Amino acid sequence: DEFPLRARYLPVMEVIRSATINAAKVVGMEGKLGVVAKDALADLIVVDGDPLADISVLTNQGAHLPAIMKDGQFVKNMLE
Repeated sequence: DEFPLRARYLPVMEVIRSATINAAKVVGMEGKLGVVAKDALADLIVVDGDPLADISVLTNQGAHLPAIMKDGQFVKNMLE
């Protein structure tokens, strides 16, 4: 429930940025984490909904995430 709480005080895009790009900077992995780019690590999620309109789609233990990739491999794939 952290994202909706933070979104009360920050723009939603900033909340998402802090969990991706900014977090990558903190751990010294800028350009490898938090971005979709050549040579970056392939950890991706597919979101059922628009997190910019309703950030709560990023909560509930992945209930709104039909697909999750880790290291370029699906660990969850409900799209098929």
